[in-house]
Amino acid sequence: MLIWFVVLYLMVTVGIGLYASTRVQNAKDFATAGASMPLPVVTAMVFATWFGSEAILGIPSTFLAEGFSGIVEDPFGSFACLMLVGIFFARRLYRMNLLTIGDFFRQRYGPVVEAISSIVIILSYLGWIAAQMTALGVVFNVLSDGAISTTMGTLLGAVIVLVYTLCGGMLSVAFTDFLQMSIIVIGLVYLVWLIGGMAGGADVVIAKAVAADKFTFLHDTDPKTVVGFIGAAVTMMLGSIPQQDIYQRVMSAKSEQVAQRGTILGAIFYLCFCMLPIFLTYAAEIIEPGMVASVAARDAQMILPTLILDKTPLFAQVLFFGALLSAIMSTASGTLMAPSVTFTENVLKHLLPRMTDRQFIRAMRISIVVAAISTTAFALLSDASIYEMVGNAYKVTLVAASVPLIAGLFWKRATTQGALLAIVLGMVSWLSLEYSYTDAAFWPPQLVGLIMSFAGMVVGSLVPQYVATPAAQIRHA
Repeated sequence: MLIWFVVLYLMVTVGIGLYASTRVQNAKDFATAGASMPLPVVTAMVFATWFGSEAILGIPSTFLAEGFSGIVEDPFGSFACLMLVGIFFARRLYRMNLLTIGDFFRQRYGPVVEAISSIVIILSYLGWIAAQMTALGVVFNVLSDGAISTTMGTLLGAVIVLVYTLCGGMLSVAFTDFLQMSIIVIGLVYLVWLIGGMAGGADVVIAKAVAADKFTFLHDTDPKTVVGFIGAAVTMMLGSIPQQDIYQRVMSAKSEQVAQRGTILGAIFYLCFCMLPIFLTYAAEIIEPGMVASVAARDAQMILPTLILDKTPLFAQVLFFGALLSAIMSTASGTLMAPSVTFTENVLKHLLPRMTDRQFIRAMRISIVVAAISTTAFALLSDASIYEMVGNAYKVTLVAASVPLIAGLFWKRATTQGALLAIVLGMVSWLSLEYSYTDAAFWPPQLVGLIMSFAGMVVGSLVPQYVATPAAQIRHA
């Protein structure tokens, strides 16, 4: 019965995607939903895109082992990122009326910086999308009681997400995200009530976590610990800002006010609902301590699914796996769109400048297929956990794209030369340290990369300029 409910849900999701395809009239509809979405839909898109497999499987399992100190990157860094975007970036970016975040880099710094930053942004999505594909494989494996292997489940999930994303583009993502957010909210609230009762009440679960010192962010003030904390925090907080998925949600709003409020509300929903899977997983330690110890030894990410299957009625199982699939698929579809639109607009368009609107949409759809194949292959070949995949995805944008974006918006003296030096110094310093990094190292590689990127922007912008201005670059191109 559980499997049939899941099949029905997947059919409805694909059906919504097919319906959305009938509403796509031009490239703007496909890439940004025609900039027509109201506040509830924008809020749902922000929340549902960020609330992925790591929120239900990765974050709780990491919290179980390390407490708040282990999940600084996500959800706290992610929440801070969305709040920063809502408060400082959304209105400014919305007024520019651009299709991609790469367009900002072209307008502010010229086509060279546009091309480099766009490639960096595209590469950053490899780990994030792969994490969702991996999670889909795990879910289908669990639901079929092993009849569907994790590999086959990953492939099946990739095909389903690809179909409805391919059909309706951002309109499909908007429609399905609203449905998926509703399922996530209803499912998790019910499960907290049900499983919290099994554990003796929310106060019992929270008291156990407090006694175990799980709510402490910093266990000591040792300089190495503090620096590591800062490095983890800024990875998602700043590294996620120059991302196409955020920009698409900002630009899908019907006004700049809706863009700002939707992003802030989405951030609040995200942080609040990330706490619920953490609560459920920690409650499992009270309800089934033996099961938790056994499953954690193999894969801690499976604790919550195992508890749901073993200890709850069918209705609760339907809600949980519906919420889990909603979280994964909403994130996968939204993030699948982002690198595809960026590649088509900021890379391919320069090679084929005379593309018609119809050809542009076709190119975006082909890019989506390529992105799906690439990320699915990465998911099958990688042995990293879901949480690690997501966290690592943003290091590259942190060191190479965040400083040029922030400086470009808020510092009038930022120049193309400064942006190029920021990218080079940030990437080189990060990669060189990442390659040789050990737990004994004092400085997190991504934090060094960020500091060097800031230094590159300041020095490159203030010294005599040897790189052509954006206007001169565009005329030459």
